[in-house]
Amino acid sequence: MRPRRLKNEINVVPYIDVMLVLLVIFMVTAPMMTTASIDVPSVGKASQVPAEALQVNIRADQSLSLSAPGKSEGRSLSRSELAQAIVDAQRKNPEQPVLIVGDKNVKYEAVLAVMDELQRQQVKRIGLLVQPTGK
Repeated sequence: MRPRRLKNEINVVPYIDVMLVLLVIFMVTAPMMTTASIDVPSVGKASQVPAEALQVNIRADQSLSLSAPGKSEGRSLSRSELAQAIVDAQRKNPEQPVLIVGDKNVKYEAVLAVMDELQRQQVKRIGLLVQPTGK
């Protein structure tokens, strides 16, 4: 009697069976899944800056100044004084927007720090003022 020889082949039939079962499961369940919709806010292009907006200017050396509506030059303030001045101004007009104007050489962290401080003081309607590249 001869000894049997071992086969060095992999039997792939069970793998194909599992794959087909998974394919059928995914084909049946895919139409039943609901897709989520994301409402992305739209941004309009304003022709002018609102006249009544307070402007927070962040210079390249990260010093801050606050410009009142109708005035071109503002007074220099520290971050805590700035937040208090804006809160005082918004007590008179709670819907008064605040625009943050950053120098092109200022670090983004400085802008975020000012925004964070204003949000901690619960200042509403904070925006960023962007200068066109042509100017």
